[in-house]
Amino acid sequence: MARSSRRANPEGRMPLLAHLRELRKRVVLAAVGLVVGAVVGWFCYNPVFEALQRPLLDAATDAGKDVRLNFTGLASALDMQIKVSLFLGVLITSPWWLYQLWAFVTPGLTRKERRYAFGFLGAAVPLFAAGAFMAWLMLPRAVTILTDFVPDGASNLTDAQGYLSFVMRLILAFGIACVLPVVLVALNFVGLVSARALLAGWRWAVFLVFLFSAVMTPTPDAITMIIVAIPMCLLYFAAVGVAAVHDRRVAREQAERLAA
Repeated sequence: MARSSRRANPEGRMPLLAHLRELRKRVVLAAVGLVVGAVVGWFCYNPVFEALQRPLLDAATDAGKDVRLNFTGLASALDMQIKVSLFLGVLITSPWWLYQLWAFVTPGLTRKERRYAFGFLGAAVPLFAAGAFMAWLMLPRAVTILTDFVPDGASNLTDAQGYLSFVMRLILAFGIACVLPVVLVALNFVGLVSARALLAGWRWAVFLVFLFSAVMTPTPDAITMIIVAIPMCLLYFAAVGVAAVHDRRVAREQAERLAA
């Protein structure tokens, strides 16, 4: 039945209700994967917690300051372990939920173009990991700058919830930001956005990238912001280039069909 339906619908077009059902299916599958990853993350909580607080403790030791994490509520430690477990679930299962994103897009593609799923995952997963790693590299510098404001002889009991939430948001934000160019390519393959439209909006894209870098970069110097923004801009223009090649190929195939 499925094979005959694909022959009757070679372009993979889907009505609105079918798209909604497909969306629900992919969201459920992604959520199940995240839960499984969170269970794994639960058992990895202690070493991950040590790694997340290490930049803060190292910065405090180097500066000779008394800075420690503090759990302010009775249930805050449990709440923090759940949040960190979910955070680890997002990182661990990134290939799975990125694939679900692509699988939701593929019904709008031809059977030939669906083979690009491997290329999508091959680009999206390393880019997500690279963005998360970039944030992790910036974290010690940011923590050092912030702990320098603690006066000599004073103690800083940093709220554990606030600190760890800040670190996790920073890592996820940079990871997702680096995946967005691949998503733009996927939207181009579906036909929702053209390379010409992406190129026409390059000024806004560069502005938003620098705005994102300025807001999310936790250090006040402009050099760090520029170092973060330039790779993201290059990724955007690389996405425009891939989209342009795809649009040119589609236009050539359409011209060949009309000529035939």
